[in-house]
Amino acid sequence: MDEINNIEVVPCTESDYLKPFRVHYNQNGTKKSWDFMRTHDSVSVLIFNTTSHCFVLVKQFRPAVYMSEWERTKTQPCQPAEKTEDGASEAVASGSESREERADAEGGSSSAWPPAATGITYELCAGLVDKPDLSLEEIARQEVLEECGYDVPASKLKRITSYRSGVGVTGSKQTMFYAEVSDDNCVSAGGGEPREGELIEVVKVPLHEAMTFAYNERIPKTMGVIFSFIWFHNNMSPKYKISTNV
Repeated sequence: MDEINNIEVVPCTESDYLKPFRVHYNQNGTKKSWDFMRTHDSVSVLIFNTTSHCFVLVKQFRPAVYMSEWERTKTQPCQPAEKTEDGASEAVASGSESREERADAEGGSSSAWPPAATGITYELCAGLVDKPDLSLEEIARQEVLEECGYDVPASKLKRITSYRSGVGVTGSKQTMFYAEVSDDNCVSAGGGEPREGELIEVVKVPLHEAMTFAYNERIPKTMGVIFSFIWFHNNMSPKYKISTNV
């Protein structure tokens, strides 16, 4: 997961997942336009292991996050030089030369790219709604099995809520479920479906560390993780009479 190389950014002219459009419309007498992406709706699942009292998340490399961070950092100006004890100026630890200059000096462009960890995020188990013959619960069940290795009947999935995500770009709907599992439900190591390009690491977050994890800005995570942990604290913690460290 940590080895990312041979990066090449090219125009996306065709995709099975994203289709760009521009809509023109009038709103209160004013003519407007808006660019948006048509994409699939999705499901996500908050998984709680009742044997070990921990949440089960997935950790994976997200190219969109990686490229967003690269775009953000490459436009930042170089840090100013600082004085040493003898009065001479020297570069700060990151170097006063640009990323491009460092890449040229090393004979390649790979040094201009940030480490792979920049694009790794912690997320709820989730998947696209792209199987019209299956219910949302059945799609969620498949994702839990493929990504996290737990075999949970669809009837045991509790619907938490649904909401719109990426409203400025996609407006797609995600439906969130809650699933309680035990070690007895674990039938594989999970890890996703390699044929679909998935490379997923299963991560367990102890219940008593959950809210600290949620609010730690140094841990890259989705809003779904934060919201679902808060939901659990408000709705399920009294059942287990366990503190979520809020």
